[in-house]
Amino acid sequence: MYREFGIRDEVINLSKNAEKEIASIFEEVNKRCEINTLRVLKAFNKYNISDMHFGSTTGYGYGDVGRDTIEKVFADVLGAEDCIVRSQFISGTHALTVALFAFLRPGDKFISISGKPYDTLDEVIGIAQNNSSLKSFGVDYEQIDLVNDDFDYEKIKERFSIHDLKLVEIQRSRGYSLRKSITIDKIQKVIETIRSVNSEVIIMVDNCYGEFVDEKEPLQVGADVMVGSLIKNLGGGIAPNGAYIAGKQHLVELAAERLTAPGLGKEVGPTLGINKYILQGLFFAPSVVASSLKTAIFTSKILEDMGYKPIPRFDEKRSDIVQTIEFGDREKLIKYCQGIQMGSPIDSNSIPEPWDMPGYKDQVIMAAGAFTQGSSIELSCDAPIRPPYIAFQQGALTYEYGKIGVMKAISQII
Repeated sequence: MYREFGIRDEVINLSKNAEKEIASIFEEVNKRCEINTLRVLKAFNKYNISDMHFGSTTGYGYGDVGRDTIEKVFADVLGAEDCIVRSQFISGTHALTVALFAFLRPGDKFISISGKPYDTLDEVIGIAQNNSSLKSFGVDYEQIDLVNDDFDYEKIKERFSIHDLKLVEIQRSRGYSLRKSITIDKIQKVIETIRSVNSEVIIMVDNCYGEFVDEKEPLQVGADVMVGSLIKNLGGGIAPNGAYIAGKQHLVELAAERLTAPGLGKEVGPTLGINKYILQGLFFAPSVVASSLKTAIFTSKILEDMGYKPIPRFDEKRSDIVQTIEFGDREKLIKYCQGIQMGSPIDSNSIPEPWDMPGYKDQVIMAAGAFTQGSSIELSCDAPIRPPYIAFQQGALTYEYGKIGVMKAISQII
């Protein structure tokens, strides 16, 4: 059956050898999955989730008990005082934008201490010209780069001792940079460093791709607020869209009033039949994230055995579901992404090509044969077309589907 699916014998043998060597690592993933599953189930039981919470509202969405209870469940799972979970958020970038505009005012300063944020925030911040950016509203931006994939603690301590910063942003995942993702332990250490000299600054974590990868979330190690997308980890491949902002209650209220309107906040927002999908997605999320991690570990091992440069390596500690592979060759990068598309359940006959996309400076190739458009908890692979030609792979709803998709992609580059 592998051969009929276009997978070469060489890849089948590489796969068998790789799985033998990563079996013990998979066991560790399974343990974390069980812990996170318990967290979710406990929250469902605590708030007595029942059929009535699957109901739907339209128009203003007043009195939506399902929506309100979903937000309590998410807050409990994430260790938050409060949470806003809405389909009105179009993406993680949209939720981050809402948060930044909610917390910052003209004349405020904010800083990223994990290097430049993800490319799609360039125009939001004002790194790239846009008349609707934070910069155009008089908000100043600063940046401290990582040093050897860790925070520059001395520079951070020195900068934060001057109490003129309103907010600090930490991006847990790597985006399209070459750095490693930031572990929960490192996030905790840098938060303690900041708090040793500054107790007022808002600490915000971009948690996209990071939920349920570890046993704790950033809020549980001192962050004030965090943001993530439902078409990534917490949606479990079932939520059709949406995102969340979770953290201190007063910050969530500010974000809610920016998403809707001052005076309305969380009281409005029709659910239009999405409640069941959000709850079911969260229910499956720990298992789906575990499948994504296993797929990433498998990918890293087999491609390292073939002589490519994966980051992280198969046996390294992970803090997100993203696996990068440095191909060093434009055509191999493109063929690998095309192979991922061929190994997908949806649009497998489509051939992705590099093209210009809004929010990106370089041409980008995106492979995502997904049930939900743009979903990166489903097996997907994308890359900016620039040296050293690195693919950014994420997701897989089940390990078996992820493994087969990767084997198909590898067969394309041999």
